Amino acid sequence: MESTVSRAERATLLELDGSTIPLSVQAELLGVSRSSLYYTPRPPLPDEAEIRRRIDEIYTAHPFFGSRRITEELCRQGWHVNRKRIQRCMRDMQIAGICPGPNLSHRDLQSRLFPYLLRDLEITRPNLSRSPPSRCRQAIDQGSRESLRGLPQWP
Repeated sequence: MESTVSRAERATLLELDGSTIPLSVQAELLGVSRSSLYYTPRPPLPDEAEIRRRIDEIYTAHPFFGSRRITEELCRQGWHVNRKRIQRCMRDMQIAGICPGPNLSHRDLQSRLFPYLLRDLEITRPNLSRSPPSRCRQAIDQGSRESLRGLPQWP
């Protein structure tokens, strides 16, 4: 069952010094891991905000840039930062380069399937499949015989 009290509030209820109850028992009763009690988050570096602002500027101008190209662009501007740092910043900012997604070579099962109308046609000379009689065959195969009345007769 999930608690209605946040983890931060439960951590403040712990008595770190001078308690008769051991810290491990307190942490277990409150549902807080002991390892999180000793960790103090490191404050962000002073230039972190400036780097994030520059990443945002570059990404706004070139949304298809990934972490590698953004790192190169920052190096050109005089900011020598690691690509992993750029990746972390981009992940924290929830941005990613625009790229093709997976499975683009698979057909969409929702789309309409068109029949291959030249399957039984034997092609004996160049451009036979592009000649006007094939257009007439398409019209006949699709069942629209009424539209053929106005067409001229092809030899």
